[in-house]
Amino acid sequence: MENMTNNQPKPRRGRPPKVARENTDTRALLIRSGVEVLTESGFAAAGIDGILKKVGVPKGSFYHYFKSKEDFGQAVIAHYASYFAAKLDKYLLDESIAPLQRIVKFADGAKRGIVKFEFKRGCLVGNLGQEVAILPDSYRLILQNIFAVWQTKMQACLETAQQQGDIKKNINCAQQAEYFWIGWEGAVMRARLVQSVQPLDLYIATFIASIATS
Repeated sequence: MENMTNNQPKPRRGRPPKVARENTDTRALLIRSGVEVLTESGFAAAGIDGILKKVGVPKGSFYHYFKSKEDFGQAVIAHYASYFAAKLDKYLLDESIAPLQRIVKFADGAKRGIVKFEFKRGCLVGNLGQEVAILPDSYRLILQNIFAVWQTKMQACLETAQQQGDIKKNINCAQQAEYFWIGWEGAVMRARLVQSVQPLDLYIATFIASIATS
């Protein structure tokens, strides 16, 4: 009998197999497409067929990449949360400008994005928060944790402003950080409704005026 080990294919060196790369790329494309759909229409209205068609993946292949629609949604949320956290850091950790101005710059960036997509896209986490009653149970805690991360980042920025004397000493930065996101999500929803950034301008101006020392 021939020695089977001598006939075993030698392990490939260098780049990973093409199939592995394609699987990774396709999964990433599906997630990015999911972000686009969920920021526009939400979870309930998001059809897997439309997402698959946009990426060019047969419906039967979906479960090769994700165990279920719930699993897919979790991957999409995680991707968006990572992207948005980095975006917040870009603005709120910018030491070249005053802390309160960082918040204004964040809002300006968000306005540009909303206008770019013609008021069709909102905040994915905010959208899902409005649908929480019909979402899988696993999503509730995930969304709460994401908001907690955002609030922590905003709180740190506000505390820096307070230390520099830019906001009132009696301000509770933790409460104001939570309040910021509650109001911000409402302002984003109103901006999409009226197709204008005016609600965002009003909200940011009012928020800053309510805490600033001057």
